[in-house]
Parts: sequence; structure tokens; C-alpha cells
Amino acid sequence: MSSEVDWPLAIQHAFVRARLTQIAYVPDAGHKRLIELCQSEPTLRAIALTSEEEGIALLAGAWLGGARGALLMQSSGVGNCVNALASITRACQFPLLMLVTMRGEWGEGNPWQVPMGRAVVPVLEALGVHCAHVEHADDVVPATNALLTMSFKAGCASALLLGQRLIGAKVFQ
Repeated sequence: MSSEVDWPLAIQHAFVRARLTQIAYVPDAGHKRLIELCQSEPTLRAIALTSEEEGIALLAGAWLGGARGALLMQSSGVGNCVNALASITRACQFPLLMLVTMRGEWGEGNPWQVPMGRAVVPVLEALGVHCAHVEHADDVVPATNALLTMSFKAGCASALLLGQRLIGAKVFQ
């Protein structure tokens, strides 16, 4: 993980500036610090999920109620929400921002993570989700701000893919 920019804190600040109020997440080591920062911010409500698909429905309901939110998940979770992305986000055309910690990339030691890691971008793009991939801490703030704009001003579904060069590869002994 790069020490130049405190990217989890930068993302949390971007959430607050963009007036997000709900952060849905499936517990994930790559998002651990961001989740803790969101939990400690009084203007954000961090909501633990049992599945990523649940987060899409939760954020659609939030949007219908006048609130904004984001979904935090790991790349393997993208496969769990394909149907919801294909149906709810496209049919209802609500803005959706997902932050996806990538697995199966740089330095991956778990062969089970590689197939979905390689499939994330093609799957999301096939479902009409705009993707931005960041691997360096200096790129997190501009990418986050760009996708916040695309999601909540242009009404798009978008995904910020946080690469393993940024979050670090898990080490298995």
C-alpha cells in the first residue's frame, strides 16, 4: 500500500463532500480502514451486508428515498450481484457507485481469486457499468471524484476498481 496519500481517508472525505449518507459493505480486508472511517463519521451510516446483491437493493431504496450511498465489495463479490446489476440498475436507471477491491491481479497467491479478478471489467462493462481502475494512491482522489460525478450527476452505474498494487496482495503462509 502506498504511503504517499491516505487513500481510505481521501475516499471517506469525498463521500462526505458528495453528501453520501449510506455506505453498504460486505466485510473485506482491503476496505477495512475505509469501513472503519465511515463508521466513525457521524454523517455516514455504514451498513454491513450478508451479500453484495443486497447492497444494490439497499442503495436503490436509499436513492428512491432521497439519499445517496456507495457499495464497498471485493472483486469476487461482483459475480454475486450480476442479476441485480442487469435488472435493477438498468431497468430503474438509478445512480450506483461501487468501490471494488481487486483480487486475482498483481501478486495474487490464491488461484481461486484469479478467474473472477480477470472477469470483473468485462462483466461490469457488459452490464453498462463504467469502470475506472486505480493502482496508485495519487490516482484515488481524482478517480473517486470523477465517478461520484458520473454516478450522481449523470445517473450512471460506475465502479472504482482498487487494484492490488494499491491495496497490497494478501500473503498466504
